[in-house]
Amino acid sequence: MEKIRRILAACGAVLLLAMYGSTLFFAITDHSQTMGLLKASIACTFIIPVLLYAYTLVYRNIQNSRPASGEESACEDMTDLAGEEDPGSDQT
Repeated sequence: MEKIRRILAACGAVLLLAMYGSTLFFAITDHSQTMGLLKASIACTFIIPVLLYAYTLVYRNIQNSRPASGEESACEDMTDLAGEEDPGSDQT
């Protein structure tokens, strides 16, 4: 899993560098279509990292909300204990 994450991170870094390079290239060159390409490149430079961050947050929330197979019964035991009083406490 760690190797896959590193490969995906490297691909993301290359993609960002390519977007920055294309933005610079489109800003410097003078062609009839470069203004539209420059706008698209600048938009992708902001939108893609934001979307990747949002997907990461959603994935973490989904993974954290699912209990593991052994944790489900442990959670039920904790809710049963939460309603009981501590037998060692003083009741005055």
